[in-house]
Amino acid sequence: MYRHNKYKNVLCIRADNMGDVIMASPAFRALKETFDSKITLLTSKAGSIIAPHIPGVDDVMVADLPWVQSTNAENPTLESLAAELKQRAFDAVVIFTVYSQSALPAAMLAYMAGIPVRLAYARENPYQLLTHWLPDLEPYEMIRHQVERDLELVKHIGAETEESQLILDTRDADRAALTKSVANIKIDIQKPFIVLHPGVSEEKRQYPAEHWIETGKALLEKYGLPILISGSGAEKQLTDRIATKIGESAVSVAGLFSIGEFICLLEKASLLISVNTGTIHIAAAMQTPMIVLYAQTNPQHTPWHCQHRILEFSVPEHLRSRNMVIRHVTETLYADYIAYPTPQQILAETDVISSARLLKRTTPAFL
Repeated sequence: MYRHNKYKNVLCIRADNMGDVIMASPAFRALKETFDSKITLLTSKAGSIIAPHIPGVDDVMVADLPWVQSTNAENPTLESLAAELKQRAFDAVVIFTVYSQSALPAAMLAYMAGIPVRLAYARENPYQLLTHWLPDLEPYEMIRHQVERDLELVKHIGAETEESQLILDTRDADRAALTKSVANIKIDIQKPFIVLHPGVSEEKRQYPAEHWIETGKALLEKYGLPILISGSGAEKQLTDRIATKIGESAVSVAGLFSIGEFICLLEKASLLISVNTGTIHIAAAMQTPMIVLYAQTNPQHTPWHCQHRILEFSVPEHLRSRNMVIRHVTETLYADYIAYPTPQQILAETDVISSARLLKRTTPAFL
């Protein structure tokens, strides 16, 4: 039963990447369940890719906003975007951020659009820009997982849910398309296989290609299961190189799948090994066991409520953020240097996390 109905048309601004949008999805669910709201998501081009698979998102607006990192040079003017938002007559806007971001540029946009209720965290006093202000205590007094941070934000206007799990919709059409896509690579995805995901959007989170190759060879020797090297089309050169060096039992599939197919692929995988990128949040939603090679960038973004192991490593000094909030976390939480995890360390974690699934080697996925 819906406890309130005053927020029937809600704008959620999550202007970052795919993983950020996925982690905000339980908060979207809380708004939907509490107010029976129409949820419109304003996000980046990168974030919009996952939106059709998030339950409860009714509409999507795409804009690469100038205060968020983007490679897109063709953005709408803020005046035209504010005019469109005003035309849509939203009852409320919720602005989702990590602790190192300011919500105030988005709050100014919502203010220009005349949205009457404006909710966000802010470290400084927003005055009239926000009608509902949560002083941001992170990361100086505490650090919460991003999912918890987002849920606590919407709770401020009374939105709650009993289900905080990440959920992504899978579709029969995507499963059928996936079956066709893998037909030419001679892998039976109904049988056990492993996915390696080496690609990153930021160099500071990169794990060395030679280590990926050694890890793949060690996995093949131990489990005898085929390995898919996944990534975007732009990462194909990297995944091709890794697959070739591992050997004929490894297949590069970068750029082969739509996002819907990729969700279904991870749902089937026996194990994912990935850097900390949006892929791990898809896997968390699919409850796929994973090992995350986690660059020490943001401790809020570990896999949520799923079977996983984390192997951290330090970000090289020359690649560290100039953002002073992030530097505070680096200097306090991440002060000790940690080298890249070795392939041997990764292999040891497979024994802990998912040996029961991996040891079904009597039915490998080779055709």
